[in-house]
Amino acid sequence: MSSPQPAPVREATHLRELTPHQWKSGIAAWLGWMFDGLELHLYTLVAGPLVMQLLHTTDAANPEVNEKKAYIQAAFLIGWALGGAFFGRLGDLLGRSRALMLTILTYALCTGLCSFAQTWWQLMIFRFIAALGIGGEWAVGASLLAETWPKAWRPWMAAVLQTGVNVGVLAGAVFVGLLMAYMPEGSERWVFLIGVLPALLVFWIRKHVPEPATWRQAGETVEKKPGAIALFQGSVRSTTLRTTLVCALGLSAWWLYLFWQTQHLRTVLTAAKMPAAEVTGFVSAAFFAFNAASVVGNFGAAWLARRLGNRRAIVLMFVGLGVAIFGAYVVPRDFGALAWAWLPVGGFFGGVFGLFTMYLPPLFPTLLRTTGAGFCYNIGRIAAAVASIVFGLVAPVGDFRQALLWVSTLAAAAALASWWLPERTHENEAT
Repeated sequence: MSSPQPAPVREATHLRELTPHQWKSGIAAWLGWMFDGLELHLYTLVAGPLVMQLLHTTDAANPEVNEKKAYIQAAFLIGWALGGAFFGRLGDLLGRSRALMLTILTYALCTGLCSFAQTWWQLMIFRFIAALGIGGEWAVGASLLAETWPKAWRPWMAAVLQTGVNVGVLAGAVFVGLLMAYMPEGSERWVFLIGVLPALLVFWIRKHVPEPATWRQAGETVEKKPGAIALFQGSVRSTTLRTTLVCALGLSAWWLYLFWQTQHLRTVLTAAKMPAAEVTGFVSAAFFAFNAASVVGNFGAAWLARRLGNRRAIVLMFVGLGVAIFGAYVVPRDFGALAWAWLPVGGFFGGVFGLFTMYLPPLFPTLLRTTGAGFCYNIGRIAAAVASIVFGLVAPVGDFRQALLWVSTLAAAAALASWWLPERTHENEAT
């Protein structure tokens, strides 16, 4: 049975004026992103003890532990980048709703399989495949909203959608904290079973979320849909190159910061002689505060974008992120200063990534929209993957704090590159 055809997009000025189709598209995208956030950071919170189990070691200082953690994280980031390109392309070819269902099924099932990994390389493979779906969901969900909700609402829509990721991360932190409090030591692997839940969302999307009228109409006006190579042709090429550079720099800085600051907190707590059984709980609490600040940052970035435009808002937010990272690690600090002061500041400026949600898709023609947004935004994962491996090899004989100082320079470079981001969009073009 075919899905009902959606009504034309209305430029609503109040929530009560939104159509049922717009509400359903928004709910589908937000829930997809919430589960993205949940599954993104499950590994981050339990990486150390889980990899130690898989390597059959009790020595947290074993260099092989950090090395394998880095490989697994790198594989995840590569999978995220490839998934953004692959499922982004499917989103343009098959439709937004269909591609969204495929992305959710992919990351839900493979996250659940992580619980049954018996070796570190099995965990790496499951995380890699799950990341394909997570990377694809971003591009597809962003385009779905860009094509169904009012254009004037985009900064606030981006903030709300990005908040879905933060809510998912917070839920993950609470879940891991409770599990570690009530389950015996060594239960870290079972946190991944919660990742199967998003698969249930697919049935609702299949029944209630039709394809956007914009995508259907664009497909009807051309004999052949453009290939991915069109991203590097004509006027689109400049947009692709500029946005890819910013995303590569910004996302590399963010992911290195996100992953290695958690490992640094563990080091600080271990040096303070905290019992190993309590470390994960304290790290989860710090992660909660960090992401709560990110929720506020999403709306702070939206406020700036409404007043200054997307480009200037992105520049200012990246400057703030670089300053926050540098300030946190320029001198040694104890857990309290990091967790309850500096990390929330960094979390706030991480709200910059919410702006990309609604900013990137309209920069590309309709039939290249998820391909372009998925490619540009997720290509930064490749650079971050390489950096994760390098940091993983250096960290056993170095200092996480010194490494994180270098991360602040990547945020500064992202701010500089953002000044040349494009403003022009392809709102009314079909190809």
